[in-house]
Amino acid sequence: MKDVQKEKDLRNIPLKNVGIEDLKWPIVVSDKKNGNQHTIADISVSVDLPHHTRGTHMSRFVECLQGLDVINYKNLEIILDELKEKLEAETSNLNMKFTYFINKKAPVSEIEAPISMECSIKAKKSENLDLKLKVKVPVHTLCPCSKEISENGAHNQRAIITMEVDANKKIWIEDLVYIAEKSSSVPIYSLLKRVDEKWVTEKAYENPRFVEDVAREVAVRLEKNDMINWYKVQVKSIESIHNHNAFATVEKGW
Repeated sequence: MKDVQKEKDLRNIPLKNVGIEDLKWPIVVSDKKNGNQHTIADISVSVDLPHHTRGTHMSRFVECLQGLDVINYKNLEIILDELKEKLEAETSNLNMKFTYFINKKAPVSEIEAPISMECSIKAKKSENLDLKLKVKVPVHTLCPCSKEISENGAHNQRAIITMEVDANKKIWIEDLVYIAEKSSSVPIYSLLKRVDEKWVTEKAYENPRFVEDVAREVAVRLEKNDMINWYKVQVKSIESIHNHNAFATVEKGW
């Protein structure tokens, strides 16, 4: 059969990324406590296309994903190398978003329930492998200013800490979640009884944090981790008494 994709293109325009996206795919993620965790990823895969080639072979992207096993540096690099080889490309990309669950015990009752973390991985291979892990962690913050000026109570809200890291060794999602939660006023839980709610409320009041405080606390902890080459942090406060949200960002190299 005629291979139309391999026809020569005379417009002399190379394409940076050509591929497929919004592909739902079952994956296995390393779980620090249980070994492995099965989840579903939303995947995009792409390669560069030289100026002289009309099109790429879209089916080959899915073919290469057939060998995707547990998500780790080694397996992702194998897939990226295979993409480069089968699609005759200089650079390959594999991006995925997935939900990761961590079982957490309530602080007093110790009743356990899963809490979800939205995660993503960006992997790119040209000469070397470039891999970044992103984790979004929900936390709780209480406003120091509100506490200072109020006779009773203080406004508090949920916040989202987003950490994107480039590590030189395997880094656990759970370790990044721990850093985020230690940097907040208090962690978020899926299941709380009354004794737990009392503990969370009082703990947050004892540990007020601006969105700026949280961003700096995360940065301090990430700086101390020798495995992390680079990081970017954004903290977004889902404000409870304002008609807007607040945010703060910091990136390694400040």
